[in-house]
Amino acid sequence: MFVGRAMGADAPPDRALPSSNQNPVVVSFELRQGHIMAPVRVNNSEPLSFMLDTGYSMTMIHPDLADKTSLRRTGRRITIVGIAGEEEAHLYEGAVLDLGGASYAPRRVAALPSETGRRRRRDGILGSGFFRRYVVEIDSRAKTLKLHEPKDFQYGGQGEIIPLKFRRDTPIIEASIGTPKEPAIAGQFEIDIGCDGALCLGADFVETHKLTEASGETRNRIRQGVGGDASIRHGQVLRLQLGQFAIDKPAANFFQEGSPVDRDLAGHIGWEALQQFRVIFDYSRRQMILESYTATNIPEKPAPKS
Repeated sequence: MFVGRAMGADAPPDRALPSSNQNPVVVSFELRQGHIMAPVRVNNSEPLSFMLDTGYSMTMIHPDLADKTSLRRTGRRITIVGIAGEEEAHLYEGAVLDLGGASYAPRRVAALPSETGRRRRRDGILGSGFFRRYVVEIDSRAKTLKLHEPKDFQYGGQGEIIPLKFRRDTPIIEASIGTPKEPAIAGQFEIDIGCDGALCLGADFVETHKLTEASGETRNRIRQGVGGDASIRHGQVLRLQLGQFAIDKPAANFFQEGSPVDRDLAGHIGWEALQQFRVIFDYSRRQMILESYTATNIPEKPAPKS
C-alpha cells in the first residue's frame, strides 16, 4: 500500500479558471483501501479515479493516460521525494480537470516513469494545488466533497479551527501524542491524507521518546512508497490530541530508520485519524477545521459580546 510523504521540488504554481458559481460543488467519492478516490475528467475524458493527497505538491497522472488525455510533454522533469528515496517524473502541460462541474487547471502535471505498464491502482493524484484552488470539505460519512470558492467561503460552525503552517506546499500543525509515561509529547506533524494510516512517526522522534517501548506490543511491517520500502514497527500510542479533540489509541507506524517527513518534524497524521471528523481544508486562511460527528463532542465556542 502506498504511504508516505512525496513532493515535487520547485513545483510550478497552478492557475485558476474563472468561476461564476457561488454555491459549493458537491462530488461523491469512494473510499478505497483507506484512500479518498474522486471521479475526475481530464480534458473531457471518461471519469478517472484520482486520489486526494495533501502530502503531494504536484498533481499526478498515470503515464499510460498522458497521451490518451492529449497532454503535452514539456521535456522537463521534477524530482518526487518518497519515504525511502526519490524518483524523477516527466512533466506535462495542457490538463483541465473537471470534478462535477468544478474546473481546475494545474499549470503542469507529473507522471512517474516507473508506473508505466503497471496495473493502475489509481489514475492520478490531486495534490496541494487542488487544495489551494478550492476550500475542500470532506465528509467521510456521506462520502462527499464540497468544493467552495475561497472568496465566498465563510465558516460559521462550531468545529475546532486548527492553524496550518506550510513547508513548501505541505500543511503542518501543532499536535501532541500521549504514552503511559509521557501523557503529552508535543510536536509538529504534517497532514497527509494520502496516507491510509493514523500516525507515521520518524525514527529520531521515536528514539528520543522511546515510543516503541512505550507502545507495548508492536509488529514488524514494511511500508511501500516512492523510492522503495521502509521498515517500521506497527503499534499504537495512548492518545493523539488535535486541538480540543482527543483520539484514543490511534494506530502508529514507528519508523526504524529515516522518516516520512523532514527530520525536524515528528511525523505525519493520515486519513485513518481524520476520517472520524468532517474536515475542511481552507488553505487561503491557513486553517483546518474539524467537526465531530458526535454533537456532544463539538467544543462550545463562547458567545460573541454584544
